[in-house]
Amino acid sequence: MIIIPAVDIKNGKCVQLVQGEPGTEQVVIENPAEVAKQWEQKGAKKLHIVDLDGALGSGRNLSIVKEIIEKTKSPIQLGGGIRSVSDAKKLLEIGVNTVIIGTMAIKNPEIIKELSSEYGCERICVSLDSKNNKVVTHGWKESTDKTPIEYAKLFEKMGAGSILFTNVDVEGLLNGINLEPIKELLNNVSIPIIYSGGITSVDDLKVLSDIGVDFVVIGSALYKGLITLEDALKYQKID
Repeated sequence: MIIIPAVDIKNGKCVQLVQGEPGTEQVVIENPAEVAKQWEQKGAKKLHIVDLDGALGSGRNLSIVKEIIEKTKSPIQLGGGIRSVSDAKKLLEIGVNTVIIGTMAIKNPEIIKELSSEYGCERICVSLDSKNNKVVTHGWKESTDKTPIEYAKLFEKMGAGSILFTNVDVEGLLNGINLEPIKELLNNVSIPIIYSGGITSVDDLKVLSDIGVDFVVIGSALYKGLITLEDALKYQKID
């Protein structure tokens, strides 16, 4: 299991929102590129970047993404506001290692096949955000009629290299995780699962490691000091 610190960008700053809602910023730090560099210096082997302005349709932070790429050496996975194939290609070509595609993939699953064929499966991740066991899109504002498992199976067939599963029901609340949805995903697809949402303690990390989660994204718990990256990395297993 690989531990991945999150760097969420909004209005040019590194932030942490509650339940993804604008205006709920509980952590605001200047210079996201420096934050990313610090996580790398502390031992992170991979970085999770979210362009919240892109996700919310209020602009993009491409210049900051480029700065993060220039200042760090760790692989970067990036999501938020990737609304077209050209958006995805631009990010892949400036040095983002893996693009995380959500709403666009739900709207047109064939896009995943196209991008995977051109850039390789390992560079294409599909984001499945789950609320009440239904996948939600458009920054968690619209609900689909399908479960995460239904979509995960579809995108595995389409050539996605991994699935980012975020449990919106617990995300950002710091109340711990709900294991059952993750176990079900692990039992139904064979591509790597990246888990995000509600991680509060190292006990959560131990359980996720024990059930076979491949990657874990940690945000609020790191920024609020509930978990140190040093302690989190004790649960990191690199094959």
